[in-house]
Amino acid sequence: MRITEATFLKSSVNPNDCPAPDKPEYAFIGRSNVGKSSLLNMLCERKKLAKISGTPGKTRLINHFLINQSWYMVDLPGYGYAKLSKTERDKFEKIIQNYLKERTNLANLFVLVDSRHAPMKADLEFMQKLGLKNIPFSIVFTKTDKLKPVQLEHNDLGYRQKLLEEWEELPPLFYTSATNRQGRENLLQYIESVNKRLL
Repeated sequence: MRITEATFLKSSVNPNDCPAPDKPEYAFIGRSNVGKSSLLNMLCERKKLAKISGTPGKTRLINHFLINQSWYMVDLPGYGYAKLSKTERDKFEKIIQNYLKERTNLANLFVLVDSRHAPMKADLEFMQKLGLKNIPFSIVFTKTDKLKPVQLEHNDLGYRQKLLEEWEELPPLFYTSATNRQGRENLLQYIESVNKRLL
């Protein structure tokens, strides 16, 4: 897939304010500082499509982008922000849960995890909830350029083993780096393959 057009549409507080659910939608989510904005910019080959910040919790709304006039890319607020107040964390949690429950055109949720770390409780618990609610999702390992192949393999295996303790089958897994553009083609090919089934 070649992205020829990527346009910011709007930011929303709840699903009722989102664009009409008339196109396949692919949302991206992860913990703070996982590299979500950098990945979105890399996928679309735009430097400032999604705003990058070193401040955890910078994405506070549901941000919609229209891609090639045919599908939506969505930047969601993250989860697991320890530095935020409980009130703010609860607000983010409500936004995310309402979106996942009500957005009928959600084709896939990409859950971003930092490849430099062993499986983290917040990520595993979030994925478990997705599985229980039958929400289609994939796991995207970010920042793969920051560690050696043997370390990546070790952390990847850790996630696989943890997930297979509960599940019979693993979701799709992708390995990405916004720095060297690793994984871009694989992610876009996957989105294209899902679109072909839906459109």
